[in-house]
Amino acid sequence: MTPKYLFNRIGQALLVLWAAFTVSFVLLQAMPGDAILIKFQNPELGLTPQQITEIRESYAADSALWLQYLQSIGNFITGNLGYSVQAGVPVSASLAAHLPVTLKLATFGFLMAAVFAVAIAFLSTLAPFAWLRSAIRSIPSLFISVPTFWLGIMLIQVFSFRLKLVPVINPGPWQELILPVVTLAVPISAPLAQVLVRNIDAVLTQPFIPVARAKGATRSRVLWRHVAKNALLPTLTIAGVLFGELIAGAVVTETVFGLNGIGGLTERAVGAQDAAVLQAIVVISAAAFVVISLIVDLLYPVLDPRLRTHSGATA
Repeated sequence: MTPKYLFNRIGQALLVLWAAFTVSFVLLQAMPGDAILIKFQNPELGLTPQQITEIRESYAADSALWLQYLQSIGNFITGNLGYSVQAGVPVSASLAAHLPVTLKLATFGFLMAAVFAVAIAFLSTLAPFAWLRSAIRSIPSLFISVPTFWLGIMLIQVFSFRLKLVPVINPGPWQELILPVVTLAVPISAPLAQVLVRNIDAVLTQPFIPVARAKGATRSRVLWRHVAKNALLPTLTIAGVLFGELIAGAVVTETVFGLNGIGGLTERAVGAQDAAVLQAIVVISAAAFVVISLIVDLLYPVLDPRLRTHSGATA
């Protein structure tokens, strides 16, 4: 990978972040309602119109949109994400308090999804009977059609209320993640498994496969030794995309299981129309997607020596 290509990818990443910030800013400004009035125009608070006006001035809520935009993007560049109207604290503090839960959920959910996908893909190839292989290959279609909220509720009903295996009342720090991780992993594993199955089928038609079998290698050895590496490499792209989408899936999953992560924070921010919080969440989600995509690009030459040779020749 040449320095020029790396700089181009970084430039594209910055462009994506700017576009995400700009689009989210415009959409949030176009939303009906006013977060400041929602919170402070409450008779129980006893605030006068003059005090509410002063609060609006402190948030620069009545400034021209272009001025708000320039001020907001300047603050983001310097690391100032603004203040949450609803919570009355810096947005960075709210994110720091809620992000660890979402990161754990997303990381373990992705790892479990990868395990599910690999198991489905290789079992669908190694299973001894054609009907069994066909049945295993239909599992991803079932997984992807199951609504996330319904799956979460069913897991709670079965494993918490009926089997009493996972507590839902006062669970431990790791117990509370078991069912949410499974809920998040099932739909994410489906496209991974489908892509991996297609890649395995494509690699099995390559000329080096009959050569390996002619040398006495068993079907399972050919699959794990020769097919796996070539089939996994193209799957990295879809894996990077899916990992970036885990934040969106976490919103529903955290709501179902009552986890206090970015999903719960997003739900409350939407209800309160807390634009600063929503803006930060959009930009952070876009940044996660961009970083993961960049990492995937950097991993390709590491996993495929042919790309390293090509990069060296290009440089």
